[in-house]
Amino acid sequence: MVARYLPSAGYRIDIASVNAGFTVMLGAQPFGQAGDSIMNIRDANKADAQTCGRILYDAFKKLAEQHNCPPDFPSPEVAAGLTSMLIGDPGFYGVVAEEGGTIVGSNFMDERSRIFGIGPISVAPEVQNHAVGRRLMSAVLDRATAKKAAGMRLVQAGYHNRSLCLYTKLGFVTREPLSLLQGPKLNAKFAGYDVRLAEERDVEGCNKLCREVHGFDRDRELRDAIRARSASVVEHLEEITGYATAIAIFAHAVARTKQDLKALIGAATEFSGPGFLLPTRNHDVFAWCLNCELKLVFQMTLMSTGLYNQPDGAWLPSVIY
Repeated sequence: MVARYLPSAGYRIDIASVNAGFTVMLGAQPFGQAGDSIMNIRDANKADAQTCGRILYDAFKKLAEQHNCPPDFPSPEVAAGLTSMLIGDPGFYGVVAEEGGTIVGSNFMDERSRIFGIGPISVAPEVQNHAVGRRLMSAVLDRATAKKAAGMRLVQAGYHNRSLCLYTKLGFVTREPLSLLQGPKLNAKFAGYDVRLAEERDVEGCNKLCREVHGFDRDRELRDAIRARSASVVEHLEEITGYATAIAIFAHAVARTKQDLKALIGAATEFSGPGFLLPTRNHDVFAWCLNCELKLVFQMTLMSTGLYNQPDGAWLPSVIY
């Protein structure tokens, strides 16, 4: 179910069947040999969702298999559900790359705060290593510059050397190693740290905390998660000391202390999808998670360009940032 895989989405997605085959040819000439100029980059639209989802699934699955890692998406339908959600959400911007009228890749950007988050980006396996990814990245970077974003961030798979090098050449700086963790719910409670469902009345306090930790808030993401009833807060001494839009890869969390963060993780009813991301340098929480029998899936890397403040508190990023 897509709703389970994307717990903070707040959308009902009717997924149609996905085409099984995908080939790209320029007459009898393989893609890329005729040069980059014939590639077309355009805004994504609703009709693109299924094709983009299939490419997203195929590209991520192939890359994961090459490194003996589990796939990011359990099925093409889940990937298509994600692309459909992103294309349909006015808070996101999407582009596709076309060759001869055929979609060969896509990229998305979260524009819901001062900091824009890039991804997921995918290129059909048949046409990789021909500058499609660079063109897709340039398109969203130009858009972010035009919209005067304070900064841009992304998260890349730690085993994908090629993307790390590309993003570095495009000006992104490595900021934080991240650990993707998965396992059964912990049912962990801590005296004096009470976790409950977040409500609209909590938004101001949560935003204030996010500004204290990161220097900006993620108001629209938080409100989306509250409407979807996936967000939670932790209270300590009658004050909100942390919140999470969910404990999942497409969600984020902010906390004043490591204990507040542990309380949010410990109260989660599930770690949906492939799991959740934790900054690996947060040794206390990382070691606690491992001692609670959570498993490390693989490492990822947070990268940024533009505004970046070293976080002053405990936090979990989403796979966007």
